[in-house]
Amino acid sequence: MKSCTIIIAVGCILLFVPLAATAQSICTNCHFSVSNGMHAAGVGACNMCHTMHNSQDGMLVDPDSPGGNQFLLNDSTPSDVCLNCHAGFVSETLGLDPLNPPNEIGAGNYVFLMEDNLNDAFGGATNPIPGDAAGHNINAPSEGLSSDGTLVTSPGGNFPSSALGCTSCHDPHGNDGFRMLNGVGPVQNGIFSFSAPRPDGFGLSIYHGNERANSHTAYNSGFSEWCGNCHGGFHNNTTAFVHPSGMDMGAPISAAYNIYNGSEDPLGGATGTAYLAQVPFEDSAVSYTSTEGPSAGSRIMCLTCHRAHASSAPDAGRWDFSVTLLSDDGVESGSYPLPDPYGSTAQRSLCNKCHAKDMFDQAP
Repeated sequence: MKSCTIIIAVGCILLFVPLAATAQSICTNCHFSVSNGMHAAGVGACNMCHTMHNSQDGMLVDPDSPGGNQFLLNDSTPSDVCLNCHAGFVSETLGLDPLNPPNEIGAGNYVFLMEDNLNDAFGGATNPIPGDAAGHNINAPSEGLSSDGTLVTSPGGNFPSSALGCTSCHDPHGNDGFRMLNGVGPVQNGIFSFSAPRPDGFGLSIYHGNERANSHTAYNSGFSEWCGNCHGGFHNNTTAFVHPSGMDMGAPISAAYNIYNGSEDPLGGATGTAYLAQVPFEDSAVSYTSTEGPSAGSRIMCLTCHRAHASSAPDAGRWDFSVTLLSDDGVESGSYPLPDPYGSTAQRSLCNKCHAKDMFDQAP
């Protein structure tokens, strides 16, 4: 029988507990090949997610599924299981109130799917955009989240919206990749298949607080290609104008990014301190503490403009693309106003970080 040790923190005391005969160690004798990542021994015991008999102390473990479920889960859907730990107290994924969200650490927060209106364009108060436009709609009934009410498949692709959940993107048993993202091959028991490999990056701990210039996710390579597993039509469209993604920024754009320092000081930036966490770029040299701006060879990617989970803006925007001034965000809709990194009532759209179409169209 496999034996190992788990370290448990109780208050300020560390307990070293042998696991010689636990359910977890027994399970990993056979299933260690799929549980040796982040959710391995000491992090996620098998019975934290699975139930063998749907019974404990005379009560159903999953009362919503009295007849059991396909994967012997202890909740009705995989996303419900994930959010048992990743919502509320550990709320980097799902907060409790869309008007008072937790710290932003990169991917965004599913709580914004609960907004009743995201439309801050002119007349937006009487022409609401529902919260399901805020990002990826995962199926987690116990948390009040459901499949997309508008889109049948992924925009630009054919992933079925009704099947979207945490395990569509993440491997619940763990792997050695960034954020345990799924790699090439079948996902979710074969309902879909990925052709692009998982991207390379480094993510901060969920306890790290707000992302900022010198403490942020490092996006190194492959992010747009990976998003293209489900949204490839945005990358392959050659018949209409489509914003470049997964491409080098080039000298003019990278120069504009480096010199831009907000609407009130559009030409006052410096390359060494130009990194803006709200408008990240992809570069193999970027670390989570980098403050350097991009070079011509740095890449624009999907996550330069979008959050991976959801945001308080349509289409999971890192900022609201429909407003001119960031101070207009949340005014028409009553939704959460996304933070302004420059803190100015005159600050315009963060598209200007790359495009310099701001304050009389000054250019570097």
